[in-house]
This record gives sequence, C-alpha cells and structure tokens, in this order.
Amino acid sequence: MSPDQPHDRESYVGAIDQGTKGTRFLVFDQRGRVRANAYERHEQLRPSRGWLEHHPREIWADAQAVVERGLDRAEIEPTQLSALGVTNQRETTLVWDRESGKPIYNAIVWSDRRTTDRIEELDTQSKERVREKTGLEPDAYFSATKLAWILDNADSETGQRSLRRRAEAGELCFGTVDSWLVYNLTGEHATDVSNASRTMLYDIHELAWDDELLEEFAIPRAMLPDVRPSSAVYGRTNADGVFGTEIPVAGVVGDQQAALLGQSCFDPGDVKATYGTGTFALLNTGPEPVDSNGGLLTTVGYQLDGEPVQYALEGASFTTGGAIDWLETVGVVDGPVEIESLARGLDSSGGVYFVPAFDGLGTPHWDPRARGTILGLTRGTTREQLVRATLEAVGHQTRQLIEAMAAATEWAVEPIHVDGGVVKNDFFCQLQADLLRTELHRPAVEATTALGAAFAAGLAVDYWDDVADLPEWELGKRFESGGDPEEIDRQYGRWSDAVERTREWAVER
Repeated sequence: MSPDQPHDRESYVGAIDQGTKGTRFLVFDQRGRVRANAYERHEQLRPSRGWLEHHPREIWADAQAVVERGLDRAEIEPTQLSALGVTNQRETTLVWDRESGKPIYNAIVWSDRRTTDRIEELDTQSKERVREKTGLEPDAYFSATKLAWILDNADSETGQRSLRRRAEAGELCFGTVDSWLVYNLTGEHATDVSNASRTMLYDIHELAWDDELLEEFAIPRAMLPDVRPSSAVYGRTNADGVFGTEIPVAGVVGDQQAALLGQSCFDPGDVKATYGTGTFALLNTGPEPVDSNGGLLTTVGYQLDGEPVQYALEGASFTTGGAIDWLETVGVVDGPVEIESLARGLDSSGGVYFVPAFDGLGTPHWDPRARGTILGLTRGTTREQLVRATLEAVGHQTRQLIEAMAAATEWAVEPIHVDGGVVKNDFFCQLQADLLRTELHRPAVEATTALGAAFAAGLAVDYWDDVADLPEWELGKRFESGGDPEEIDRQYGRWSDAVERTREWAVER
C-alpha cells in the first residue's frame, strides 16, 4: 500500500519498546512519523554486587500504562491500530508459570554478572561448541546461564528440586522480555529468531534450539518458546485487555536488530551504532553468516515472513549511557545538560583516561572480570576533565567495534547510522565522529528501535507491501570527522593501554 494511498479510516502501527531503564509506546503513521509517544521508567533492583534485576509484573504494568497514556494523548482509538510490534532489551531472562502467568523469579538483566563462574567452568571444547553453533562468545551476558541459575536457585512453593521437574513437564515458560510481553498480550509462548539467537541455546545455522547446548546448560526443552520470524502474526491481543480489541501482534525483534531495521540497513555492508545503556554496533552481512576472530558476535539480524534470515556482525560495549549516568550518581555533574557545557570548553581530557568497564569488557576482549578504571589523575585534575574523559571513552570503545568490523569484512564501514538517547546531543556526535575518524549520520526520526518493530509488524499485515514500500530513510544531521588524526590516534593508543590495566581486576588473589 503506497504512503499516498488513502485509507477508508486513518490507521497506524503501534510499537512497545521495552528497554533496560523503562518502557515506551509509540504509534507511527504510514510515512513513519510519530503520532503518539509515552514512557515510564521502572525500578532497577540490585540485590547483590554485580547483580541487576527487574520486576516482570512491573514491566507488564508499565507496558499497559504507556499504551493507554499514549493513545489517550494522541486521541487515537485502539481499533485504528493495524498491528502492534514489540522490541525489547535482549538476553534479559524470565521464567513464569505457563498456566497462571506468575513469575517464578525476577527478570535477570543482560548486564548481570552472577553467572560468570559458570562460564569459566566451561572447558575449551564446550566454549568452541558455543561459538560455532551460536556465533556468540561464551559469556554471562547471554541468557543460558541466567536461566540455569533461576532453575537452580529460585524459590518455589514446592521446593527447588521440583522447579526443574516442573520445567521438564512443560509447566514453566522461559523467555526473554519479548516472550513475556507476547505471552501477556496474546497468550502465545513465542520469540523471534533475533532474540533466540541471543540465548546461547540456539543454533543460528540450523535455526533451531540445539540439544547439545541444552544438555550443556541443563535446560529442559519443554520450557522453550516457539521461534518465529521477526515479521509475522504471533497472535491477537485479548479483547478484554489493555487495547479493548483484537489487534495483531505482528512484529517481534530484539532492540539492536530493530534499530538495524529502523535505520533502513537492509543491504550487506550497512552499519548502525546505537548509543544507549551500552553501545552496540551491527553490520548487515546478508543471508550468510560471517565469522569473525576479532571478538565480534555473529548473530541473526532479522527475518521477514517468508524470506531468508538476514545475519549481522555485532560489536558490544556494555557501558555508555551507564557511564554518563554514573557521573550524575557520584555528584560529578547535576544532570545530562551540564555534561556538554563542562566538556565543550576543553580540547582534551588533560591526560585522564576512563575505561567504564562497570560490567566487564565486551568486544573485542570479552573479559567479565575487568572493572572500571580512571588513570592519569593528578592534584590538578578537574571535573571538566573527568567529564571529557568519559565522553572520549565512549568514542574510543566504539572505535574498537568499528575497527573489528572493518578487519572482518571487505566492506568500508562508513558512514555509520547512529541512534539512541545519547546521540541527541550535537556536541557528543561531533566528538564521536572526530574520535572514530568516520562520518556519522543521525536520522530525522529519533525512535529508530521502535520504528524497526513497527516496520516488522506493518510488513506482516500488509500495512506496507514490502521493504521498498517502507518510508524512505531521512537524514537528520551529518557529522563529518575532524581534528588532528595523529593526536586522535595517540589518544586512542593511550586509552587502549588503559584498557589493559582493567583486565581481570575482579579476580581474588
């Protein structure tokens, strides 16, 4: 259906974007414009050092609240929604009772490090099996060991031992956040290929749950969700639920892969970088997976209904927005607005280097025992320099991801399409372009993650006929690389030296 073709009644596509910090609901029209927007933050639970959890019921309650508020504000009737898409924080792990829907334990968040010991117990053969089948680096970041921990440690009314028996009998459901929302919206227990590929239990070549990996992590197959394309009708919302009518839930895709769709990265060689809680860069590699020895992840990008899976290479840095939030938490700045004013007046960090490895290091090091480090402090170090060092660290760690991609492929990884809350700031984007020595393109539509979920949902119900019918990607602003290349390379080299100082710090000696 052409964007200019009139409807009998104006219709839209909705998207629930459930992230690490909160839940957003957006409504898009056929031209890709945002017509409704509502957001709710949720509680961050830290029961122990290195642990992070979310309340599953709070996530679902917030999803319902933002849907109601968004539609009310925009004066849009639920019946005007042609479809609903869901995108989510990936790897975050939940288990619930199949019949009652009652959560067995809190959601264990992707950045949670409690199962690092379990990963380190894997022998060389097991680690290689994980890499070959899943494209992932064995790490507590992914869902498998989180799920095993819940089965072994979560309290249940009938005792811990029966928890595994219930899972084996199919009485319990495992899912990432997308599955939890789909279950509550439709009653279906399902996930999409992009989210399945982040569990460390899914063979991305065979496109199936893998028996050897299930045995390795002692996960009962009966509790796994059905795996479907990212763009497909999963079911319909309950007429007695939040929408008050039956709406097709027709798009499900992990947040980083959703941004790949929302940034119109449909062709091999297209790359996007999302700056959120962490920084995640994805390079579309087409219908064949590309292996990498540079610490990158080979992952499923997305799958449109009836079409082959599209793969991607991914580089992951766990702490970006989290580092900026930390500056406020410890009182270095009063808020995000002050960060730019403090950093803008300096040409450099004055020899201060910050490695924000709060949750370990991702690409290319994959060191769960690394910890955040600040080097180069003197009596004369100012808070302005510390702020500048934090922003420079984001650029340096992103450069690691992009350089790994360039080394693994024959494509020129430029320009980079950027999105996420942090890139709303022009100063930050220009600094990133300078430090990356690469041109950045920021889209006109900021909500690219939700837009990608909306694209997936709309394509499944023919709201848009095909990819060529989707709204054309629109440039918001271009940031060209500047600065002294030799000085930038020198700073990057020094920061890389600082990274080595963080390695294996959280090892008892």
